[in-house]
Amino acid sequence: MKQLPKILTSKTKIRFQDCDPLNHLNNSKYLDYLINAREDQLIEHYNLDIFENAKKTGTTWVVGSHQIAYVRPANVMEIVAIDSQLLHYGKKQLLVEIRMYNESKTELKAVLWSSFVHFNVLNGKAHEHNENFINLFESVVLPVTEANFNERVKNLRMAMVS
Repeated sequence: MKQLPKILTSKTKIRFQDCDPLNHLNNSKYLDYLINAREDQLIEHYNLDIFENAKKTGTTWVVGSHQIAYVRPANVMEIVAIDSQLLHYGKKQLLVEIRMYNESKTELKAVLWSSFVHFNVLNGKAHEHNENFINLFESVVLPVTEANFNERVKNLRMAMVS
């Protein structure tokens, strides 16, 4: 079986309509760019279309929480690189980290930790992951050494300076 990547990467351009008067990406739009990148990466690298899955199975993932750190501004028409990885998984939940950098990955722009709950839309309750998902998660999970979000952001910032 082909080894799947644990860190998924893609690039996108920051668009004018998503920026504030200073030509910086609006704070609320970071979530859109980061989550959209993760959705596209799942399709491209894992052949996992969460919307098709929801249609077929009646299950999907809903956001439980977001923690985001805005490190440096992303600017209008700038190409950014977005990395994502699965940090942790359980029977009904996932923790994903998504990072935004400049195109050459020499400047960290933002870090997001998102917790997702696997959810059955037909009965409106949290739903356990099936064996196929657990196997996928086991093969791609990439934990980090930091125990909390703030420590992780601090270490990522320091790594950019080194």
